[in-house]
Amino acid sequence: MDDIDVLVVGAGPVGLTAAAELCRRGVRCRIVDRLDAPQPYAKAVGIQPRTLEVFDAMGLVRRVLDEAVPLLGQLAFTDGDPAPRLDLDLPADVPYRFAALPQDATERLLAEHLAGCGGAVERGTEVLGLRQDEDGVRATLATPRGPRELSARFVVGCDGAHSTVRHAAGIGFGGDAFPEQFMLGDVELDWDLPPGYAVRATRRADPGDPGAAGETLVCVPLPGRRRYRVSMTVPPELATPADPVRGVAHGLEGGRGPELRHIQQALDRLSPRPATASALRWSSVFRISHRLADRYRAGRLLLAGDAAHIHPPTGAQGMNTGIQDAWNLAWKLALTLRGAATDTLLDSYHAERHPVGEEVVSRTVRHARGGFDTAPEDPATPLLREAQLLVGYRDGPLTEPAPGTRPAPGDRAPDCPGLTRPLTAYPQRLHELLRGTHHVLLLSAGPATDTRTLRTCAAAAHAAAHGLLDAYAVLPPDPAPSPTAPSADGLRLPVLHDTGGAFRTAYRPDDGEALLIRPDGHLAARLPATDPAHLVAHLRRTFTPA
Repeated sequence: MDDIDVLVVGAGPVGLTAAAELCRRGVRCRIVDRLDAPQPYAKAVGIQPRTLEVFDAMGLVRRVLDEAVPLLGQLAFTDGDPAPRLDLDLPADVPYRFAALPQDATERLLAEHLAGCGGAVERGTEVLGLRQDEDGVRATLATPRGPRELSARFVVGCDGAHSTVRHAAGIGFGGDAFPEQFMLGDVELDWDLPPGYAVRATRRADPGDPGAAGETLVCVPLPGRRRYRVSMTVPPELATPADPVRGVAHGLEGGRGPELRHIQQALDRLSPRPATASALRWSSVFRISHRLADRYRAGRLLLAGDAAHIHPPTGAQGMNTGIQDAWNLAWKLALTLRGAATDTLLDSYHAERHPVGEEVVSRTVRHARGGFDTAPEDPATPLLREAQLLVGYRDGPLTEPAPGTRPAPGDRAPDCPGLTRPLTAYPQRLHELLRGTHHVLLLSAGPATDTRTLRTCAAAAHAAAHGLLDAYAVLPPDPAPSPTAPSADGLRLPVLHDTGGAFRTAYRPDDGEALLIRPDGHLAARLPATDPAHLVAHLRRTFTPA
């Protein structure tokens, strides 16, 4: 019987992210999927800016940017009349914009990245049963070569709404289903609307017809000539009752798919401009549910992605939320398997990610039913939330409270450009330092900072983190020499100069402040470098005593 560290079940974007990050960290990991081949479908197509930051840290973003197209905004129409246009404009300090890429392309790029990390998907392999005890999990598999058993220390269920892992863990999946059925199509559209914009066109119900219902057409641009993924209510001739055997009515359904004529008929009714559909690549009927797992962990079984949360596709939140589940979990699993983590580190996965899933489910259901958020104080807030740049863990068990600071511990660590190093002739971004697998400690130095204090703080943190921490001193822009000013020669630490002042603007650090960033790019603590014992005590939330 094979013995491994982690079995990942499900080779969609979430499972592939989890497996790649585990392999990158040296974890003995296998990933299985019951399908013989990847599905060639453009199901999830929106990639949020925060997910592109994750892909950057993974070493994957260049390939994604090569194949994706920009998503510039949304054109909305009601009964053919234009509503205000939404432009997806983000602040200049956000490194990536909104993108569109078919899910099958995202999966292919992630699978190739996984191969580069030494992993591969085992296709045609289904999990038939899972039995866990205090030492591990025994999995029974149906494989192309017959039944097999393996032993894993942990199992991560990324196997979708009908998750076998969730059922084996006995985790509840409460929620409900929308009564409507919808259809999807991947087509080319000949119309005069500007490229790069999603289109949402609504026809309200006829008030004189009590039995009539309103309809909405949604078209999202994809890479290719005039290519869009279109969705709309299914016509009566394709409607089917929900399958009670499947339990959860969510996702693509088998049976007869829409033909090009069905899509054209919907366009004729709903499109705000004359439109002709052609080149149908694939189509399907689908249903939508909204459900949330009671727990993301049951002993050695963990859930991520659709296995943990499903909801309407409004705002392209589902796949992106799932990828960030895997991103949050992988480094914690790796530290646990290395023997460097506290006994409670894995509990922080549920504590941090379950509230995120709960908020996304609630918000997407509200939007799908026509509700809107109240106007925020900052008009940019809704867009930053959709970009998933506001996801944070301020109340999480790994966060050191620092009232009154911005960004606060738990928040995403902002990027900032214009950092220079003594051996480079070009500036770099802060997020380039976050591409490794370690915690990162930034020590902000001012003219009066004692360099011995920074060295002592860095050494204490490095030891407390089992050596899995990279420390940098961030100095002002090449200050004029003075007897008290810290210098690269005196620090014996990697040095960055905040040449453009962007670090000071983004983080507003005190002189001599230590800023700790987790491997998933979230700020963990802001503490004075003069108190290394406090920083070491904070690191004990994550690491066992070295």
